[in-house]
Amino acid sequence: MGTENTYQLKEKIMQTLRITGPMLPAYISKSIGSDMLFTSAFLSELVSEKRILASHMRIGSSAIYYLKENQKDLEKYGESLKSKEKEAFILLKEKKFLEDEKQESPIKVALRQIRDFAFPFEKDGKIIWRYFITEESEYKQDKKEKPKEKKLDILDEKSEEKRKQEKPHIKNKQIKLKIIKKKASTKKSEQFFNKVKEFLINEQKEIIDILGVTKDNLILKIKDKDQEILLIALNKKRITETDITKAHKKSQELNLKYSILSLGDTSKKLENLIDALKDLSNIEKMQ
Repeated sequence: MGTENTYQLKEKIMQTLRITGPMLPAYISKSIGSDMLFTSAFLSELVSEKRILASHMRIGSSAIYYLKENQKDLEKYGESLKSKEKEAFILLKEKKFLEDEKQESPIKVALRQIRDFAFPFEKDGKIIWRYFITEESEYKQDKKEKPKEKKLDILDEKSEEKRKQEKPHIKNKQIKLKIIKKKASTKKSEQFFNKVKEFLINEQKEIIDILGVTKDNLILKIKDKDQEILLIALNKKRITETDITKAHKKSQELNLKYSILSLGDTSKKLENLIDALKDLSNIEKMQ
């Protein structure tokens, strides 16, 4: 292909993106009348030349290409994000700014994964996330997110009348105990999540989606050597048959192979059972 044709096709790509906004390679290829191989090569060159940008997010396996001046139009692709990433996207879009330390662990992880829409900056030693089309200068020091309501079920068995009769110092003590327990539980959950995340990074495995988070377990969809797997991470040292049964049931719901991660080794009894099941062909009943 001649130099002139290469130049013309690159300009066609630029003009197409200028008119239509962010696009996937397949649509760009169709618009300029060139095959995908050449189109992909031209897009890579244009990105290298810093004339266009490529998104971090993927639709299928393809990036989205766009011009800097049309970056705001990337917003429509936010609806294509996965569950927790989409939740973080919607929350950040609504609030404009989010303080990292105030977010739950799954949202913290998701904010770090939606790099097209969540931009971090530091303010007084704190990490602040801003929505991608919101200017950092719009952040106000005294801007505070509404705290989530803490449901403190204090003495539910008592009537409202008896509650009113309780001494204030007893009520305050009970409230403090509830808050301390809640904070301890949240901290435990976050520590376990971070431990699992660090393990996966070391193993070069990528978190694709967060399906469930409690203080006792994590349900994640991960990518291991280009294969999607369901990971059940258990915050305990002993795995039981019930744990395996539940994990297997969840994997069947999602039609995925599954893996279990725990803080300890399996018991010898459970290992023997797993080994025995590997060679089991069938269990039949005689009439």
